[in-house]
Order: sequence, then C-alpha cells, then structure tokens
Amino acid sequence: MDIARHPELLDRLAAAHALGTLRGGARRRFETLARRSPQVRAAALLWHERWSALTELQPAVQPDAAVWARIANQLQADADAAAMQRARSAPPRRAALSWWRAGAVLGACATVAAVAVGLWSHQQLQRGADTQLAALRARAESAEGAMQALAQMPYVAVLAGEQAGASVLVAYDAHSQALVLQRVGGAPEPADRSLQLWALPAQGAPQSLGVLGRERVLRLPAAPAPLHAAVALAISLEPLGGVPGDAGPTGPVLFKGALIRRQV
Repeated sequence: MDIARHPELLDRLAAAHALGTLRGGARRRFETLARRSPQVRAAALLWHERWSALTELQPAVQPDAAVWARIANQLQADADAAAMQRARSAPPRRAALSWWRAGAVLGACATVAAVAVGLWSHQQLQRGADTQLAALRARAESAEGAMQALAQMPYVAVLAGEQAGASVLVAYDAHSQALVLQRVGGAPEPADRSLQLWALPAQGAPQSLGVLGRERVLRLPAAPAPLHAAVALAISLEPLGGVPGDAGPTGPVLFKGALIRRQV
C-alpha cells in the first residue's frame, strides 16, 4: 500500500516514528519508505521538529536545599582533614602554637572558607539557573511560535540533492506570501553561479520562483498561483543572477522534490 496516498495514516505513522513508539519491522518499513518517498520523508521531518520543540517546554527543576547542605558539609570535612594532616606533619617550633591550638585555628579558618565557598557556589549556581531558565523560556516561546507558523503553511517540500545529506526544506507562508527555505548539509554554489528555484507544473514549462541568496535560511516573495499548479519544486545551478523566468532552467538540477499540499 502506498501510504503517501493516505494522509491520515501517514501522519499517524510519522508521529509514532518521531515519538519512538513505532518499533520492529513497522519502523524499518517506514524508514525504508522515507528514504524512497519525499512525502514520507517530509512528514517524518515535520513530526520530529514538533516533538523536539515540546521537550524544550519542560520546566526547570530547582535543587533541593539538602543538596547544598551536603556540599557544604563535604567541603568542610575535606578542609578539616587537610588542616589536621598539615598540622601533624609540620616540624615542631618553640614559638609555634601547640599542635592542638594550631589545629583549632586551622579548623576555624577552614570552616569560614568552606562557608564562603558554599555561599559563593550557591550564588553562582543560582545565577546560572536563572539564566538557563530565561533561555529555556525564550526557546520554548520561539519553538511554540514556529510550530504555530508551520501549522499555517499549506505547502511544504523536501528537495533532495545527489550529495549525501544535502537537501533544502521549503515551506510556503500564505499569510506573507513568501517561501521559507532552509539549507541542510553542504553543497554550496560556486562564487560565480547562482541557485534558482523553479515550480514544476504537471503540464507546461517550469516557472521561476526566484534566485536564492547564500544564507542558510532565507525568504523569497512568491505568489500562490505558481504553487497551485505545481506538483514539484526544483533548484538548478544558473549563471550569476539567474536566468529569465520564461526560459526555464539552463543549468543542471541540483535539488528536486514533490510539493506536498497540507490542509490548514
């Protein structure tokens, strides 16, 4: 059965694969289909992004007060033991304090030092925890916003290249009428050439959707009409600045993949 023709089944399998509940032979068959089918691969990537974003929403855990007490006690015990060892191994001197008075003084100094180290460590760890909590909240808000934005994108595509690991993720933002592209892996274009994005309709000539910049994540303004008629997207290597849109690709096609329509 071609699961790409059954969107609800594909969505459930992709979610189970990303969550880790799809196991055994079913998981191996799904991964084999993902390597062969851009639609299955795109669904798996989308669910992996959704689950990875949810892990960032976990609240930070404050260490228990007993943890700090054990740390301070251990520091004090180590300092006292070291002080006693130094007092016992020191050569006797007439002007020096007796060994037990020296041990008492050193023990008091070690206690003060241990308390000071404990307080400083607590302040540093507290500041670090506050900083990490603020960073996690910011990342969680960003991830939640990205998930909400992704849910409103009616078109997605995974454009695969010949080089292993090189691909381009494409999504269409209908609200701002722009294509959002993210490069994954290597395969940068030469300095004297440009990458150009094309919409491939079921019938008729390819239509240019714009020339890509050299950023890893970029936005291209795009009207919805070419995407409505397209069944796939492609990226070709063209002369610097691209070629006219009505001429079609003149260079080799480096990336290509099916355009997936989603219900929003």
